[in-house]
Amino acid sequence: MEKQNNLTVPVAIIVAGVLIAGAVFLTSDKSKNTVADNKEEPAKAAEITLAPITEDDHLLGSPNASIIIVEYSDTECPYCKSFHPTMQRIIDEYGKNGQVAWVYRHFPLDSIHPKADKEAEATECAAELGGESAFWAYLDKIYEITPSNNNLDLALLPDIATGLGLDKVKFEECLASGRYAQKVEDQYQSGVTAGVRGTPHSIIVTTKDGAKYPLSGAQPYATVKQIIDAGLADQAKQ
Repeated sequence: MEKQNNLTVPVAIIVAGVLIAGAVFLTSDKSKNTVADNKEEPAKAAEITLAPITEDDHLLGSPNASIIIVEYSDTECPYCKSFHPTMQRIIDEYGKNGQVAWVYRHFPLDSIHPKADKEAEATECAAELGGESAFWAYLDKIYEITPSNNNLDLALLPDIATGLGLDKVKFEECLASGRYAQKVEDQYQSGVTAGVRGTPHSIIVTTKDGAKYPLSGAQPYATVKQIIDAGLADQAKQ
């Protein structure tokens, strides 16, 4: 408990000062998703029931990283689209040396973004056919081309796969089968259990002591970097 308290104080001060940069929020009922303004209370260190990270997760970076950021996201959410490059930049800076890893989990808000479920399944089909590198490349491409707010043409999903060198026929079979629909739903429900009420929603986990810090909204790079640097510095003192 003493280690967690040592880490909690400085990081919590930083996180508590963060204003919500924008997010799509929802009620606990998935059928009643709503768009909220930026008046939610600032995030603070908290007890969070986070589903364990397993081989079924998509992790970019070292699984033994000092900090793991678990992001719950919706491919049709405009705030998720704007936050995606921030996470890419974080991994570019901190991932190569094993300091930070990124876990991406699906949280489609399907009452306002009904296409997001099938897009999430498409990323899983890409992973089935091309492995982890194909998952991340496919996800990057969706965020690159989607206009957001349920405006991506789903007919483009096989074309994205083809552009990444994946077998189009096998991809279309996978997508039509719906065999990853339950995985997407399970990740959504794990987000609900973890207290996720909108997207993007990230949970920053310091692996040395297991402390968890929720970060809601499309926070800017400088803000995320500040939290990471504080967490790394505190862990180095333990």
